Amino acid sequence: MEPFETYRPWLLGLAYRLLGSMGDAEDVVHEAYARWWVGGRDEVREPRTFLVTAVSRLALDQLRAARAAREAYVGPWLPEPVATVALGPLTTAGLRHTVAYATVHLMEGLSPPERAVFVLTEGFEVGYGETARILDTTVTSCTRLHHRAARLLAAGRDRFALAEDAHAALLTLFLETARSGDAAGLAGLLTEDAVVHSDGGGKVRAALRPIGGREQVAAHFADLFTGRPFGAPRLVDVNGRPSLAGTVDGSPRLLTVDVTDGGVDNLYVVLNPDKLAHIPG
Repeated sequence: MEPFETYRPWLLGLAYRLLGSMGDAEDVVHEAYARWWVGGRDEVREPRTFLVTAVSRLALDQLRAARAAREAYVGPWLPEPVATVALGPLTTAGLRHTVAYATVHLMEGLSPPERAVFVLTEGFEVGYGETARILDTTVTSCTRLHHRAARLLAAGRDRFALAEDAHAALLTLFLETARSGDAAGLAGLLTEDAVVHSDGGGKVRAALRPIGGREQVAAHFADLFTGRPFGAPRLVDVNGRPSLAGTVDGSPRLLTVDVTDGGVDNLYVVLNPDKLAHIPG
């Protein structure tokens, strides 16, 4: 197997973390391969270094170009949920944390350089010196960018990570309670400051702003599912966690949640069909 194919899953995971879109990540990795091929792949002494550098720089350019489009997006822009198996190895805590859906969502609040430094150092354990070379900046700048990004994302780190089966059971209970229309029961599963983020992209009806507060979120889901069955529900492994896929009024959607020690904290509902191509069937 040629070196590029060895690194492809790992490179896709890197590009996805930087962009929040598997479609864009695939484009970036394809372009990196073209550069590696044209640039004399047999002459590259360190394929991994060359490819990480190419993917990082291409993704950074893509991210900068995408920011204006995302700001004009109809309603909240959420990352594309992706089947865990497509995201490359998750062999370290850093790789698992930086691909978690809540983290990828929170990284949208970082500047492109902050996001790149955070992903490279925290997720892929690239040192400041190498990161500075990749991003054509200084070690001092990388250190500053990393500290700022880590501080901004600190609230998104899991404070109470459930085991996979417990996480799946909580999702199933949430769905059953919502389908019963039991708003009080739903409220008991949520933290006091729970927030639901919905992404319809202007293609499917969805809340145009995040809905915050335990009672408001509970009422939203109780109303959503009362008389509108969540069809063909199934648990799927997305971004390293169990998530819930199904349909409402014939439209596919995916629900993934973030859990703290007080219950379900953030809920992400992806309804835009363009963003549901990379979840398990």
